[in-house]
Amino acid sequence: MSVDVASPNSLGKVVVVYGGTSAEREVSLKSGAAVLEALQRKGIDACGYDPQDGGLAGLEQLAPSVVFVALHGRGGEDGTLQGALELLNIPYTGSGVLASALGMDKQRTKQVWSAVGLPTPESIMLAASSDWSAVVEQLGLPLIVKPVHEGSTLGISIVKSQAALEAAYHEAAQFDARVMAERFVVGDEYTVALLGDQVLPAIRVEVPGGFYDYEAKYIANTTQYHLPCGLTAEDEAALAMLCQQAFMAIGGAGWGRVDVMRDDSDGRFWLLEVNTVPGMTDHSLVPQAAAHAGISFDDLVLQILNTADESFTA
Repeated sequence: MSVDVASPNSLGKVVVVYGGTSAEREVSLKSGAAVLEALQRKGIDACGYDPQDGGLAGLEQLAPSVVFVALHGRGGEDGTLQGALELLNIPYTGSGVLASALGMDKQRTKQVWSAVGLPTPESIMLAASSDWSAVVEQLGLPLIVKPVHEGSTLGISIVKSQAALEAAYHEAAQFDARVMAERFVVGDEYTVALLGDQVLPAIRVEVPGGFYDYEAKYIANTTQYHLPCGLTAEDEAALAMLCQQAFMAIGGAGWGRVDVMRDDSDGRFWLLEVNTVPGMTDHSLVPQAAAHAGISFDDLVLQILNTADESFTA
């Protein structure tokens, strides 16, 4: 499928799927609304659909020519929607079934990266019966506790003492049955967006409180996004290559975002996670990176739409 901006009617009906039932529902509603408005401004026959209202059957009744996936979290970002759309032979934006499922699973993503020699902090799986002292001995303090299948930093804690580790596990377990602990990297946080074959400018994220959590991402106005990111041209090129390799390793296609930490002690970059359906809200990072590269929000949406056939070949 190729987007002909000069002839938007040639696209047929574009359905933006957003909302859903995951813990990221509210963010998804905002992303989807922004995408839908952009498509309509471009004169494209587009409508929005929340699967909470009518499930897959309701989407099929709309007879979309293409689906713009703005459904964050489980049920939309984890390969299930992608698999259904493939069975219906409906093109969709973003990564295919395998890459979507892998990208949603932080632990298995890290296992793939490690297997191909890409740097990612050491991590282990946790359970209610875990030996907390052994976890601390292996990973050190502070460390990060995360739900394996959630995004938007929901349920994530920075643990600074062994005594706080068990409580952090139970907090994360409210969001997911699978919880992991990860070695904490002290340094600057970067995020890199990928759009087709293009790597957009890296963003350095600075949070006054030191933790880029849900509030810092979507609510607070004190979070600072540094563009340019402050790296040397050589280091930014190395970061771009690393993120491309990380995205390709899981089979990512279309567009996505990779989050990275840079160790203060030696300047090394460490891969944290990949997002196959990044946010498109007014606080989101991909639109900021695109704007810095001279791509307006509306044109960004069209370029993402233009990659909708890549998922079938990834």
